[in-house]
Amino acid sequence: MNDDLHRILLKGGVTSPGELKDIITMLEAAGLREVYFGSRQDLLFPLVKKDEASLESISKYNTDIIGERNYQNIVSSYVSADIFEMTYWLKGSTYLYILEEFDYLPKLKINITDPKQRLVPLFSGNLNFIASEQDDYWYLHLNIPGWKEPDFYPVLIYSWDIVRISKNIEKVHKEAHDVTSLFDILNKTIDTNNKNIQKKLETPYLTFPYYEGMNRMELDQYWLGLYWRNNRYDLQFLKDFCGFCLDNSIGKICITPWKSFIVKGIKQKSRPELERFIGQRGINVRHSQLEMNWHLPVDDHEAFELKKFLVRNFDENDISTYGLTFGISHDVGKRSHFASVIIEKNQSPSIVQNFQIRPTYNVLHFKAFDPNTLTYVSYAQDVDKVELPGLLMELSKKYFKQLGITQESPKEKLIPQEEEITVFQCNSCMTVYDESLGDERNGILAGTLFENLPESYVCPVCESAKSSFQKTAMTLKKV
Repeated sequence: MNDDLHRILLKGGVTSPGELKDIITMLEAAGLREVYFGSRQDLLFPLVKKDEASLESISKYNTDIIGERNYQNIVSSYVSADIFEMTYWLKGSTYLYILEEFDYLPKLKINITDPKQRLVPLFSGNLNFIASEQDDYWYLHLNIPGWKEPDFYPVLIYSWDIVRISKNIEKVHKEAHDVTSLFDILNKTIDTNNKNIQKKLETPYLTFPYYEGMNRMELDQYWLGLYWRNNRYDLQFLKDFCGFCLDNSIGKICITPWKSFIVKGIKQKSRPELERFIGQRGINVRHSQLEMNWHLPVDDHEAFELKKFLVRNFDENDISTYGLTFGISHDVGKRSHFASVIIEKNQSPSIVQNFQIRPTYNVLHFKAFDPNTLTYVSYAQDVDKVELPGLLMELSKKYFKQLGITQESPKEKLIPQEEEITVFQCNSCMTVYDESLGDERNGILAGTLFENLPESYVCPVCESAKSSFQKTAMTLKKV
């Protein structure tokens, strides 16, 4: 994300038309004409230094305006409730009650989600509360900064303990080095209504939903999803839309992590007026899923152009990507993505930064193309931009080949030709040294053991010393 952007934190991605209209009034007063949506269901806008103080002091609706990265928005799958498959006891009102209980700004990323939906990621936070099959109880998946490995809390968390648990983890997590020590500390600090875990969390694979357009919600109600391909939402349109919602008794507007928004509970009698409202403003509500299932950094022109290039190639070749999602990242080695397939742009070595060279990319995907597996598979490394369309189309075909085949199937493995190899990874930029491949850029022949590399060896990407590499295991996809 662009660090020069302010954020407005909307707890759980949920806002009311009145609250959003108030926010828009503030942004317009600061001279802005558009706003971005963030992957953590927040609003983002350029830093306007002369109006910074006034923006942070004006808020009639308890809106948190953040000019720094210390605080995090709470993510929730409230947006999916009542429109996609859901855990039987988890109603939209449950999310709202829990979100209302948060009386502090979290510094850790908190996700509150239903495992039976795919629109909102389950594991992209530090504290991931995931609904269980037991009424009002949640699994807690922990990915705490500084821990060697993420882990699950050993008991289920009661709905009305979520805020207390979160607040106390904020206070003590630096004292704990793993889930056992954290559990011991919390047990001595607070009294909570926990339950024993009867079975491990199961996250069945779900195809990615189409989240745009007018769709039936109940017998006499609809929901509407709106998506802007450039993620630049016109403030005047949003203000007019808030007015429509207020006039038609629509209580909530929900931001999605895919930089779109959804409105639920549109009465059947309001539908014709809403369709006229959208049509008169020339709003397209039927984008192809070829371009909607992408996750890009906010306000990143280069990533946007790369996406357009790849989507155009998909379209020209009549390639289907139904249920498959793609992400573009400039952070090589980042492990908090939630798209099925990741395209990483490699950093240019500092020694050639004064020269124009073509960028190279890595292609990764999650095991079984399911982000909930939390297992990355390396598919291709250091490839040119012109090679990406072919690689992604090949991956798309492989995705459909394995779709619906379970881990237990005796006929065919979920992902054929996978193997685990030992490599050495740079701690600074996550570049991998594979002994079987060597390092052609540095004149290292294939088959050269890492221990036999000269002490003067440096990372070909960031030029870190040999001592910064760490031995690690990696699941490799044979191409």
